[in-house]
Amino acid sequence: MATSSTNVPPPPPGLAGPRQRPRLLQFVSFVAAISWYLCARLLAGSASNGLALRFNLGDCQQPIDALCVLFLLVCGLALLRAIEQRRAPLRLTLGLPRRATSRMEWATGAAIGWGMAVGCVLPMALARDLNVQLWTSPRAFYLLGLNLIALAILTLAHTLAVYGYGFQRLIDATGPVRATLILIAGAAIVHAAMPAPYGTPLGTRILVDMLTTLLFCLCWHRTHGLWLLWGLHFAWAASTGVLFGLPLGGDVSFSSVVDTRAAGPIWLTGGYFGPSAAALSILVVLAAIPVLVRVTGDYAWNYTHPPIIPAGYDVSIPPPAAHVAMEEEAPQPLNPSSLVQILPAAPQTPPAGSAPE
Repeated sequence: MATSSTNVPPPPPGLAGPRQRPRLLQFVSFVAAISWYLCARLLAGSASNGLALRFNLGDCQQPIDALCVLFLLVCGLALLRAIEQRRAPLRLTLGLPRRATSRMEWATGAAIGWGMAVGCVLPMALARDLNVQLWTSPRAFYLLGLNLIALAILTLAHTLAVYGYGFQRLIDATGPVRATLILIAGAAIVHAAMPAPYGTPLGTRILVDMLTTLLFCLCWHRTHGLWLLWGLHFAWAASTGVLFGLPLGGDVSFSSVVDTRAAGPIWLTGGYFGPSAAALSILVVLAAIPVLVRVTGDYAWNYTHPPIIPAGYDVSIPPPAAHVAMEEEAPQPLNPSSLVQILPAAPQTPPAGSAPE
């Protein structure tokens, strides 16, 4: 019995799948993105300070600083994208894809961030540990608008650098679970090295930062986009620092209309660092995690599962040579004209005048 082996032809170049980049290159890109973000913040601070002094724009220094950070960051990430030779659009590479649900995702994140801020502040208000002072001058509301713009841009820049371009490269290098753990560990190290006001509980502050990083990572894992994450981050920062007038990571420069001083226990108020160092915030962030998972079920189904795209290529295998030779040696069929053809019977019509039975 004759046997023959044939090789399946390789797929065309257009269907070979996305380009695979070395994991080391992906990890280096992650480190470069985070490093450039930190450098951009330093450069933007110097640039905004010089512009504010040169043109007497003291009130607008925070929005100018935020715009400089965002501009430098996008330029640096675009350069990294060009070095990696990525052909996807820049906004898709940064994690801001065009979607019909973009606004709804942002609003959902903002609702969660607002709920977290209320969950941290409401117990302080019930315990009467808040001393609130209101400033109702027109300039105070003018500064309120500028602070909101600055926070929106700053939270967007932080989201793009850490959880947009950087986190995507870290996932490509190590996988989703390891990338999340690495980012949580990195956030703990960075926040432990940051200076804090006297009396701030270091362990509680680091634990809150780690849980917040986990929450932000879940925002990306559940949507594969930054709309939800950006809305949550902005709403938390704006509600805490602007609306309630509390320190935002030790920074009180964002409070213009509402100025609040917390005089309760540190485990409840976080002291001069704000709710980000309060033990109560640990429970609030833990409670926000299942809420986030619950409300993002549709987004996870629509955006995190790869779609099934029908595709393929011709895999026709030529018959073996032995089979072709057997078919050629076989006797030819008879002439079709010599065959007997059976035609269908014609329908019979009854004779005229015959009565039906």
